[in-house]
Amino acid sequence: AGSQLREIFDKINNLLSGKSVVSGGRTVSVTQHPQGLNFVYYKLAEKFVNQGEEEVASHFDAAFPIAVVASGIWEMHPRVGDLFLAHLHKKCPYAVPFYPALKEGTPMEEYQRMLGYQVKDSKVEEQDHFLKRMSGLIRLYAAIIQLRWPYGNKQGPHPHGLKYGWRWLAQMLNMEPLADVTATLLLDFLEVCGNALMKQYQVQFWKMMLLIREEYIPRIEAITSSGQMGSLMRFKQFLEKCLQQKEIPLPKGTLQSSFWRS
Repeated sequence: AGSQLREIFDKINNLLSGKSVVSGGRTVSVTQHPQGLNFVYYKLAEKFVNQGEEEVASHFDAAFPIAVVASGIWEMHPRVGDLFLAHLHKKCPYAVPFYPALKEGTPMEEYQRMLGYQVKDSKVEEQDHFLKRMSGLIRLYAAIIQLRWPYGNKQGPHPHGLKYGWRWLAQMLNMEPLADVTATLLLDFLEVCGNALMKQYQVQFWKMMLLIREEYIPRIEAITSSGQMGSLMRFKQFLEKCLQQKEIPLPKGTLQSSFWRS
């Protein structure tokens, strides 16, 4: 409910503002240690990113409540935003977007970690599990760039707004696609913030969509094997439907004004 989200936000904001907060039955304050605030900034940013790969990966709708809190905290405490991006880019280089190249002498395990895979005891996680986590992280990022905490002062611009989403999309299309990954993440991104980008960029946005259909999808097809077609087919269907209807629907799970009265 909206009232619960406000409680969570206020608690985090109070902690970062140096007030005492009760957590786990104990009263804590960042003033208790000279590095207290820096530590909390770091851990909080890490926790937001972890929620992307855990909560959002399992329940796509969770992106919105988590993102609106993260966005509001970022606005009031910019250091959290810098650290959020640092944690996000380390876990999901595709959020930069960046595809690390394999350098000579780099052990394979190390390289797989650079690509965002979890490697435990020399075993690399399954591809579908990896893609699910990356989807959660990209969806959280796509939600943050379009959402603002409704009770903030909203004087200045969004600390990391839609222009970053537009830049991300443009940079993705300037890169050589990766089988499975590129189609999955483009679909995730456009499902979450395509509607907001469409409203903001209008004609330019539809030019970008046509470019994806005419030029970029054939490039993804060229590197995709028959066993990896699922994500590409889903992306193509989504794109065709949007171009036919000249509309990108509002994302599922978006927070309506009635939510804040709950």
